Formats: sequence, structure tokens, C-alpha cells
Amino acid sequence: MKYELLENDFIEVLDKKLYRIRALKNFNRVEQGELGGYIEKYDNLSQRGNAWVCGNARVYGNAVVCGNARVYGNAEVCDNAVVCGYARVCGNAWVCGNARVYGNAVVCGNARVCGNAEVCGVAEVYGDARVYGNARVCGNALICKRNDLITVSNIGSRNAVTTFFNTDNGIYVKCGCFYGSIEEFEEAVKDVHTGTKHEVIYLKTIELAKIQIKGEV
Repeated sequence: MKYELLENDFIEVLDKKLYRIRALKNFNRVEQGELGGYIEKYDNLSQRGNAWVCGNARVYGNAVVCGNARVYGNAEVCDNAVVCGYARVCGNAWVCGNARVYGNAVVCGNARVCGNAEVCGVAEVYGDARVYGNARVCGNALICKRNDLITVSNIGSRNAVTTFFNTDNGIYVKCGCFYGSIEEFEEAVKDVHTGTKHEVIYLKTIELAKIQIKGEV
């Protein structure tokens, strides 16, 4: 075991007891005896890898922090959420519902990731941003305010979820197996759906995303 629960050091959140953790050995940047944050049960934080919860961070419910992930500051991870890989959740951020944060993604500030949303790659979600529903934010995404992202459900031949989001390189799109710039997405739509209602719907959605995210009219 790499850590233990301190049964006499706990807080209560939503009628749940969350116990402070203490490291039992040195690993990564954590030293033996170092106090961490609060978790409800051992299932919330893997005993394997370098995953850690520290500061005033809280992990509870059926949430899991594993791999080399870190949750710190005043962050909360709850419900069925998973934070793994080298992901970071910090500040006053919340990750809840069935959300997944993985890869080298960072969620911080007052950001919220919830529902069935996924944040991965080297994406950054911060500020007052909200990622929710079935949104998929990946790659070099840079989400710092609410209009940096727009998700449209049940469009296209597969009734899929299409997510448009801001990056340092302009607007990018995640739609099914497609991931690329909005310009590449527009070309793919015209190539695959020429002359169909799906082409019309996608092109109008592209126009909407440009107005929402970049203010292009």
C-alpha cells in the first residue's frame, strides 16, 4: 500500500465521511508520512502508480483517481467520474457525473466537467468553463470560457455528438472518429455528404460554431 486513511481525521460532505490520506512510502514527489487530501474509501484512489490527492481536494462516491493523475487545491471529483493518465484537476474545479479526464489534460480554476463529457490529450479547461453532456474535448483544446465550446447532438447519418472547441490553432472538431480543424471538417462534410440534408445541417452547424466561439459573422 502507498497510503492509508486516517479514521480520526475526516470531514463530512453530502452526508458522507471523507478521510484524510497519509503516504506510507515515498513515490514520485510524495514523501512517506505526507498528508494528502480527502477521499471516502480506498476505491477512490489507486494504490498503484503515482496518482495522488492533496491539499483540500476531495474525491468521493464511485469516483476514481488512478495512473499518474493528481487532484489538488480545492478540487472535487465525485459520482462516477474518472481522472487518470497524467491528468490534473485543481483549483476549485469539479469533475462529476460519468465524466472522464485523462491523457495530459488539465481542469482547473472554477471549471466544471460533468455528464458524460471527456477531456483528454493536452486539453486545458479552466476559468468558468463548462464541459458537459456528451462533449468530447481533446488535442490542444483551450477552454477558458463557456463560449469556447459548443456541442450539438443527434446530427449526421449516425445521429452522433459533434463538439467544436477553441484551441491555439483555431477551432477544432471531434465528431465520431473525426478529429481535426473546422476547415478540415468542412471539407470532409462536403466530400462525404454532398447533396444530402446532412451536408446542410453540418454546414449550418459549422457557421454557428464560428459565431459562438470566434464571433465570426
